[in-house]
Amino acid sequence: MRLRVAGAVLLSAAAYYVYLPLPSGVSEPWKLMLLDALFRSFMHASDVAHALGMCHRVHLLNRVVSWVEVIDARSCHAVHVFDSTLGGVSTRVFQPKGGKKLRRGIIYFHGGGWALGSGQMRSYDLLCRKMSEDLDAVVMSVDYRLAPEAVFPEQYHDALAAARAFLSAEVFEHYSLDPERLCVSGDSAGGNLAAAVTQQLAAESRTVRFKAQALIYPVLQALDFYTPSYQQNQAVPILYRPIMARFWLQYLGADSSLEPVLLANNHSSLDQPAIGTAARSKLDWTALLPDKRKKQFLPVIREKGSLGLVREVPALIDVRAAPLLAEQGILGRTPKAYVMTCEFDVLRDDGLMYVRRLQDAGIAVTSDHYEDGFHGCMVFAFLPMMSSVGRRSMNNYIRWLDQNL
Repeated sequence: MRLRVAGAVLLSAAAYYVYLPLPSGVSEPWKLMLLDALFRSFMHASDVAHALGMCHRVHLLNRVVSWVEVIDARSCHAVHVFDSTLGGVSTRVFQPKGGKKLRRGIIYFHGGGWALGSGQMRSYDLLCRKMSEDLDAVVMSVDYRLAPEAVFPEQYHDALAAARAFLSAEVFEHYSLDPERLCVSGDSAGGNLAAAVTQQLAAESRTVRFKAQALIYPVLQALDFYTPSYQQNQAVPILYRPIMARFWLQYLGADSSLEPVLLANNHSSLDQPAIGTAARSKLDWTALLPDKRKKQFLPVIREKGSLGLVREVPALIDVRAAPLLAEQGILGRTPKAYVMTCEFDVLRDDGLMYVRRLQDAGIAVTSDHYEDGFHGCMVFAFLPMMSSVGRRSMNNYIRWLDQNL
């Protein structure tokens, strides 16, 4: 009897911890709840370890990720998989076997808030492996350096070095790449790096350029934490609003105590002289978002805030960190684009505003929006945490690459 009571109590406690009220439209809510409970457990453990001085919270999280997810490079019947370097940056390469024809090429940057993850994770390995096989393409998944050891602009510099090497004659010859069928892609923080690198390369005088850019729920700005998607989805897993602010501060090498300042939009108040009217117009969601996404939400613009913070953290308005702030002339030189966004994602509006800005610059853009999607869904396209929207989004992403590359 006592065992039954104890079991019932434990089950009730587990259900209480796992259960989370979610929007009615989100795909497979119980799977997302379980996934979120797992992530929250790891986050809480890492916060405790950090508070006790045992290790940095990011180090513990990455150790867990490595233990659970990182796998060796193993070739299969269709794709040769091996670890190498690209522009001096560690990279996992997926190269189709057989044939002598020139192949399409894709360089991919993984997500993880510039602090977590690896191209060697099982989820990214499976994604890039499927891309390589389905598209008969060489896929190079880049392992740029991570925070806290590396901070902006080091991740950006790694991504740019890898991208420049990817566009070199040596790489074309070694991997039999077709220089007219090349794409840069990435998800979340990797989407940020892909967009920033694309802009820089577009500004350079180059004989070979990317034919396409494919951005998966990218993070593109850190000045407004009150866009409609930040307001709507602040408590929706797996990327909570405070966690995104923490990721930004880690990436920019800023003090973590500034998190409440960012979350209050005090860093982008009207009394910040470093943020002019032109910069504000580039992320003015009242003008850039479709009415359907604005809903009942109102902008939060502080008259007075933390004066001088942008001078203290200048990367907040550095276009290499915040690609949404790019000049229209630069955007107009970038290649055709695919931008995936998810309704239940704090970063939804970053992506949708970028779609509008690219379109205004004359770029052909495919906006692929998932009404039941959540942040990170595409990497959950495989067992054991396979999600239907993850599988659907991955298949549509690969289909777009096949039709446009």
